[in-house]
Amino acid sequence: MTTSAPQPEPVLEYAFEIRVDVDADIHLGRGPHEILGFTPITGGTVDGPLLQGTVIPGGGDWSVERDGTFQLEARYLLRASDGSAIDILNRGYYREEEDGTSYFRTAPVFQTDAPAHSWLSRNQFIGLARDEDEQICIRIYVVR
Repeated sequence: MTTSAPQPEPVLEYAFEIRVDVDADIHLGRGPHEILGFTPITGGTVDGPLLQGTVIPGGGDWSVERDGTFQLEARYLLRASDGSAIDILNRGYYREEEDGTSYFRTAPVFQTDAPAHSWLSRNQFIGLARDEDEQICIRIYVVR
């Protein structure tokens, strides 16, 4: 039997916050136990110690609500302050808890061929999100 070395505990390092401007939800349909919707993304900002830029208008967030939990899949583009384009696919879950708080977590995946931002394509990220003044704000942490 082979013994493996213990795995280190993950460390989260704050990378940046994405503040996404959104338009009104579009109702797409209802199944027997779910509701499908789409939220258009109209712009926004990116700011933090590891990345600054803007959210390019277009793309959006598809959601499926089942029993009070929303399964989310957002796809849109970021423009870094140096002009580089960055694709983001951000999947996650949202629900209101019984105590009035919300569970809003995401797992973003980034793609770019810009050398200065290639680290985005080589790491795992966790997002802690919240609704704030007609924006979705996602604090992005890189898992070290």
